Amino acid sequence: MAEQYRLIVESVDYEGKGVARLDGKTVFIDGALGGEEVLVEITKRKPSFDKAKLLEIIKRSPDRIEPECPNFGICGGCSLQHISFDAQIQIKEQVLLDNLKHLGKVEAEGVLTPLAGKPWGYRHRARLSARYVAKKGGVLVGFREKASSYVADMQECKILPAFVSGLIPELRELIVNLSIRDRIPQVEVAVGDHLVVLVFRNMLELNDEDGVLMKEFVDKHKSEANQIQVWLQPKGPDSCYPFYPHEAPKLSYSLQYFNIEMPYYPTEFTQVNPFINEQMVKQAMELLDPSPDDVIADFFCGIGNFTLPIARSAKQVIGIEGAEALVKRAKQNADFNGLGHKVAYQVCNLFTIDESWLKELGIFDKWLIDPPRDGAVELVKAITPETAPRKIVYVSCNPATLARDAGILVQVHGYRLVRAGIMNMFPHTSHVESIAVFELS
Repeated sequence: MAEQYRLIVESVDYEGKGVARLDGKTVFIDGALGGEEVLVEITKRKPSFDKAKLLEIIKRSPDRIEPECPNFGICGGCSLQHISFDAQIQIKEQVLLDNLKHLGKVEAEGVLTPLAGKPWGYRHRARLSARYVAKKGGVLVGFREKASSYVADMQECKILPAFVSGLIPELRELIVNLSIRDRIPQVEVAVGDHLVVLVFRNMLELNDEDGVLMKEFVDKHKSEANQIQVWLQPKGPDSCYPFYPHEAPKLSYSLQYFNIEMPYYPTEFTQVNPFINEQMVKQAMELLDPSPDDVIADFFCGIGNFTLPIARSAKQVIGIEGAEALVKRAKQNADFNGLGHKVAYQVCNLFTIDESWLKELGIFDKWLIDPPRDGAVELVKAITPETAPRKIVYVSCNPATLARDAGILVQVHGYRLVRAGIMNMFPHTSHVESIAVFELS
């Protein structure tokens, strides 16, 4: 019989696992919450920690709720649905502060009020897996199962917009009737302000009958409120093209506070949560406080999500991005919004730059940094007294790399970490999006 123990859960880690102690050794318990007394079974022993399965909740946390989604526990998309929305935010805030303190050896002088957003229907970008399962006589469409390569057997998804969630059973039926049903591994979803794009990854060409089925699917489900366009992607992301209908509203999202519309390609990176994105950009601009005399650099600028709002107030802004395709789109968006005269863009791999490159780029009053999960370590290491901006706003999708870079900015370059806080970009998941502002002492 496997070893079972009654334990008191001390806290919840960044992945949503309960943390307890057994004979001085850390035990991670999937599904347990801080303050609970639980009965667990040890499933894996490691030199420095153990993993355990939750068998019974003896004393229940007041933060525990009934998961709203029927796929919870099977689908790997969400890990925190059993925790109240407010408690999720508190956990994420603590993850950020702990990372700053223990990894970066820094503490923020002030903590920003969390940006909470809406708990359901927030995800406007998603990559759904599709798999034909002959034994089940059908096609599965959805996210992968937890810790598995299998596709979860889903009929709905609560974090997708209701209209898109409602299409999941219809997508299953559509794909199973295609001649290439076993050669469509994914359907990428992009929900814009006026259009829903479904990108089918087709590893073989559709025949004429498949094309008819695709068109019938669109015609059946489109409405005045929800316009649909199907794209096909036979190879890499650059190969995708609109299939039906050819004429459709522009795929775009808006930043209404700044009177900006951002057209984008369905496979290009945009934030998945437009509700938090608008709040995030507004908060970043308040922290950056661009003035008519400021020359500002926007590093890892993407298609201009921060660049164009900065340009509304600053004298000049330069956006730096590693992907040429994104820079091309960013230039188009600047012109589309009448800001091309205030914006310049440059293609550069920001993971390979050094002090001489930064010096050649020029002197800026302020920086905005929004890197991928790896952070911006080469960029912050390259700062010299000559090139140091007086203020840096750092938007992060990984609190560990933010903490590392914050340590360099504070301990090496003499910045103060003035404020930091979280933005709940991905409710019900362990993903922590954060923002921090640094000023020269």
